[in-house]
Amino acid sequence: MPLAQLTDRALVSVSGPDAEHFLQNILTTDLDALVAGDAKPGALLSPQGKILFDFLISRAGENAFRLECRADISDDFVRRLTLYKLRAKVEIGKADQALVTIAWGGESTTSQSESAALVDRRFSGNGVTRSYDDAVAGGDGAAWLAFRIANGIAESGSDYQLGDAFPHDVLLDETGGVGFRKGCYVGQEVVSRMQHRGTARRRVLIVAAEQALPAPGTELTADGRPVGALGSTAGVVGLTIARIDKVKAAVDTDRPIMAGDVPVTLAIPSWAKFSFPSEAVSEEQA
Repeated sequence: MPLAQLTDRALVSVSGPDAEHFLQNILTTDLDALVAGDAKPGALLSPQGKILFDFLISRAGENAFRLECRADISDDFVRRLTLYKLRAKVEIGKADQALVTIAWGGESTTSQSESAALVDRRFSGNGVTRSYDDAVAGGDGAAWLAFRIANGIAESGSDYQLGDAFPHDVLLDETGGVGFRKGCYVGQEVVSRMQHRGTARRRVLIVAAEQALPAPGTELTADGRPVGALGSTAGVVGLTIARIDKVKAAVDTDRPIMAGDVPVTLAIPSWAKFSFPSEAVSEEQA
């Protein structure tokens, strides 16, 4: 069973009598549906519905939660949560050191105890677990990156910039990162409107080529017009957050999509429920 240890993650803790109520009112994740042993994605949004912080949230005991996020944004995340605290009876802190071990491709591993391993619910049927209290020697970070890309799971920093993407853009609506039946939270009106009107046009797609892809950030174009940009890459495969209407227009008119000077094909992740629009965008709209 492959393993990888991430050194660029941090754990933020939120605990206290009001912890669940406090988080339920500001985060996209529906904590009523979060069971012990699961790690679910989520975000803290701006009032305009853009992702300010992304994370994986799990239960850490009674009235306690851990939020795993990028280490470089963790201090800002703690400060933002504290701004919302007001009179809520919660304690917000950050672990001095976070050891995040990931395993995939099976149900369990000898280096992770059954009680410690959390199921990463972004991945369907692939036995992905995360552990926060076990260190491993070595590990294969490149294999983990390739696995994440193959499964169409985007992460901030690598695939999009915080403040630039809506939850639908990065498929939080399909990975359990947005609760559409919960009450209000920051940015909820914008996200709900996109959901009910079906107006999401930027989506995560898997990029494939017959030669090595260029560097992340390279623009994807059709007839010189941008449709997206490369995010994470691993050899001949990568991720993009692209305009699916413009991609369909290019495919329907047999126009090649290029990543720099490399021809590519774009595909919807196999588990995703969204589809390309039934009508392609017009040339004027493109």
